[in-house]
Amino acid sequence: MNPAGSSKPQAQVATAGLSPEAARAWSAILEARRLVRAGHLPVPGATLASDSPPPTALAVSGGFIVWTASAGWEPIPAAQPAAEPANQAEAQAEAQAEVRALLELYLPLLPPQRTATLTLAHLGQSLDGFIATTRGESRYITGPANIRHLHCLRALADAVLVGAETVAADDPRLTTRLVPGDNPVRVILDPRRRLPQERQVFQDGAAPTLLVCAAGPGTPRNWGQAEVVTVAATAEGRLRLDALVAELHRRGLRRLFVEGGGLTVSRFLAAGLLDRLHLAVAPLVTGEGRRGLSLPASPALAECMRPGCRVFRMGADILFDCEVRAGAGVGTSAGAEPARVIPERRRDHGGATPDLFRIY
Repeated sequence: MNPAGSSKPQAQVATAGLSPEAARAWSAILEARRLVRAGHLPVPGATLASDSPPPTALAVSGGFIVWTASAGWEPIPAAQPAAEPANQAEAQAEAQAEVRALLELYLPLLPPQRTATLTLAHLGQSLDGFIATTRGESRYITGPANIRHLHCLRALADAVLVGAETVAADDPRLTTRLVPGDNPVRVILDPRRRLPQERQVFQDGAAPTLLVCAAGPGTPRNWGQAEVVTVAATAEGRLRLDALVAELHRRGLRRLFVEGGGLTVSRFLAAGLLDRLHLAVAPLVTGEGRRGLSLPASPALAECMRPGCRVFRMGADILFDCEVRAGAGVGTSAGAEPARVIPERRRDHGGATPDLFRIY
C-alpha cells in the first residue's frame, strides 16, 4: 500500500479561486507534506557520515513555512511591505491575512516527523446539531468553502475513513478534486460487507481503497477493486477501532482523516482515538434529522469534555478546530482531563477574524 495514495496532474486542478499568494502558500504546505513522506526531514539526534551534526532547520521553497527540530512547522513572518499607494497596500494586507489564516489552520496538521501520527475528524452540521434531514439529505449542509476545506484535509491525509452508511447515502468519491494534492487511500468501514461492489469507491480506481470488515469465514480478498482487510470486532459486531488504527499505522498510513458519518466520528471520539475534531456549523435549522455527535451522557458539566478550540470563518459557516486528545475521557464517571487551551487566532488590522476561505 502506497501511503501517499494516488497523484494527479496539477494542471488538471482548477485553482482560479485562490489568490496568487494563497495558492503559493497551499503549494508550500503540499511541498512540506511531500518532504515528510519522503523522509527528508532531519532526524533529531542523528549524525551524518562525516560526524557533522544534522541541520536543525529546513525552509520550504516559496518562503512561507520553515521546519525546526524544536518547534516543527511554523510560518515565516511576512516581510514588511514597501510604501505603496493606499489601494495596493490594502490589497497586500488582505492577501497576507488570507495566507496567515490558511497557515494557522493547516500547519498544525503537518507531521513534525515521518513517523508522527494524527487522527482528525470532521463534521458539518446545522445550528441545531444535525448533519442530515430526516430523509437523509446532507448535500450540502455546509457551503462551498467548507466542502473545499474537506478536500484540503484529504490532501493532507494518508487515508480518509468513512462508515458504510455514508457510502450508502452519498456514494462519495473521497478524492481531492477541488484542490491540488494527492488522493488519500480510501478506507470504508463495513463490518458485514453490506455495501454492493458497484459503489464508485470500489470501481473507479481513483485511489487505493480498503474495505474493512469483521474477520469471518469466506472473506474475499477483494471487493470490486478494493482490497478487503479484516480486523477484530466487538461482541456487538462493531469493528474494534483501536485494532483498525493499529492496522492502518502498520501499513504506513499514519495521518488519518475520519470524514463521516456522525456515528463513526462519535465512536472514534468516545474511544479516545481522535487528536483533533473539525466541527463546521452552518446557518441552517433543520428541526430534526440525523444528529452529528452522539456520545455517552455526562451527568455534570464538570465531567463534560471542554476542548481547546480555535475558530475560523469559512464563508457563511463557522469552523471550530478542537484539540480533543487531552479530553479522551469523555462520558466516563472519572470525568475528562482538561484540554489544553489553544490561543485565540490573530485578527486582521480591522479587528475582525479573517474569512479563511473567502478567497475560494
